[in-house]
Amino acid sequence: MLNEQLVHDYLTGNTARAYLTMGAHVGEKGGAYFAVYAPNAARVTVCGEFNDWCDWDMTRRPDGVWFLHSWDIREGQMYKYRITARDGWVADRADPFAFCSELRPGTASRVYNLNGYHWNDEGWMRARNKNYNRPMQIYELHPGSWRRHAPRGKFLPNGEEDFGAFYTYRELADELIPYVKAHHYTHIELLPLSEHPFDGSWGYQTSGYFSATSRYGSPKELMELIDRCHQAGIGVIMDCVPVHFVSDMFALQQFDGSYLYESEYEDLRFSQWGTVLFDYTKPHVVSFMRSAINFWIEYFHIDGLRFDAVSNMIYRNGDPSYGFDGTNDPNIFFLKTTNYFLQREHPQVMLIAEDSSDYVKVTAPAEYGGLGFDYKWDLGWMNDTLEYMSKHPSDRAFCSRMLTFSMAYFYDNHYLLPLSHDEVVHGKKTIVDKMWGNYDQKFSQARLLYLYMLVHPGRTLNFMGNELGEFREWDERKALGWNLLTYPIHDAFSRFIMALNELGVTQSPLYDQDYNPQCFEWMDMGRTNPTVFAISRRDSQGNSVLAILNFGLTELKNYKIPGGSFGVWEELINTDDSAYGGSGRVNRGSVFGTAHIAPLSGCLLRRISRI
Repeated sequence: MLNEQLVHDYLTGNTARAYLTMGAHVGEKGGAYFAVYAPNAARVTVCGEFNDWCDWDMTRRPDGVWFLHSWDIREGQMYKYRITARDGWVADRADPFAFCSELRPGTASRVYNLNGYHWNDEGWMRARNKNYNRPMQIYELHPGSWRRHAPRGKFLPNGEEDFGAFYTYRELADELIPYVKAHHYTHIELLPLSEHPFDGSWGYQTSGYFSATSRYGSPKELMELIDRCHQAGIGVIMDCVPVHFVSDMFALQQFDGSYLYESEYEDLRFSQWGTVLFDYTKPHVVSFMRSAINFWIEYFHIDGLRFDAVSNMIYRNGDPSYGFDGTNDPNIFFLKTTNYFLQREHPQVMLIAEDSSDYVKVTAPAEYGGLGFDYKWDLGWMNDTLEYMSKHPSDRAFCSRMLTFSMAYFYDNHYLLPLSHDEVVHGKKTIVDKMWGNYDQKFSQARLLYLYMLVHPGRTLNFMGNELGEFREWDERKALGWNLLTYPIHDAFSRFIMALNELGVTQSPLYDQDYNPQCFEWMDMGRTNPTVFAISRRDSQGNSVLAILNFGLTELKNYKIPGGSFGVWEELINTDDSAYGGSGRVNRGSVFGTAHIAPLSGCLLRRISRI
């Protein structure tokens, strides 16, 4: 039955739980209830497997909500809304609030009961928090291409090349969880799992905001994957897409013959990706997307949500020069009010902004004029660092600011350092291939890059395949190149990332007080050599580590450790260690005063005593 208060709140932009009454719901005594908002439709019917896709008329309420209850419907059956616009135009539509969808290329919705899954993650749910002073190392992945089953043949019946079937949610749980644990990642971040028709959109062109994609199984099987991650001590973050939706006409575009979810103005309707922009001046759109975000937290126990393309929410088309001041005030209102609600209702869940703009106070609380996020991706750090690493070492002497500038603004927000999927596609090269030099030099510098990333303040994110030293750009159709691990240099690189990540979760100076400027210090910013840097990190108990980073071609045989005369140090890891594919020029035993640093390499030292 329709909840009158929720319907009212949905239409006035005042609910984050519209999914409790809108859409299709299995009745407690059988059958199903349907409710859809289509105020400009002349007629709305339900058609599906239960009536041979014929029309069952829905009843229109004065507020524009259409409803129907039938006893002749079973869970799992497919359905659509057949909408007749006032001009006579007829279209079959997927349910905007569907909890389950037909496997693409089909576009029907399915009647599904989300209730009844027995969760076993009570301990995790009680203890989780926003991880400001806890280790947080994120493994970003696309479930459809992390691993795939072996191809059955060279080509499929439709003539497309066979890259192997997807892993199911359960199969992912079986293999992904032990892999993530072994590599000391604390969280996984999943590219969008809300339903989408086109594999090549990676989930960022959404058609079903409340529907876990059927590519990998059922919604309850996804719950099982997340539950098992939690039981293993792994947090789960998911990408969400509040900016735009897919333009396919079975979904939201011109849903009831009018511009129901999008703007009536053509210049405000479409994004640069060819998708359709949500119009947040409409109260029901605010309720729709706020509910779509809250839904994944409440039903799927998601530990964090990464909001995609926040700069395109803040500014029209991401352009600050658009219009008078560039800011998109309705979208900013949506972000602030939604994040305020989520921070109040789910204070332990992380809200992360993928934002390339210089908009102020992104991670400040909404009640203090901020957008209300907990973390912001530091895309400036990512761009500057990768450009620096692509340069010849001789040229790096003249652009050290690329490496140091990030700390000039780091404490303005709570930043997260990403080497994400966006950096290994569309001709940009993979992370290891972006490095200057020949084959061996690329790996030397990739190890150095990841050591620098570890000691730089801020939580870290690494996309799948980066840890393998992939040279093939990511392709969502293909599994990662796991055969690379049969080659010694790739296997050694993978073990290096594993060892580095272990330090990230065991050495408290690398995560405690990350956002306290008193616990970070540049000990050397190129004072004797413009391509040599030293970074000190401290925790709240006074424990400290020191990283020495040599981005040049000069070997440092007796590098004077900044402050080294006041202590004895132990080398925790050296990127030139032969165990990780290096030449073996490392510092054995206790280190007093000076250290040996090979070209294009670095080391991490821990103070073990003071003199």
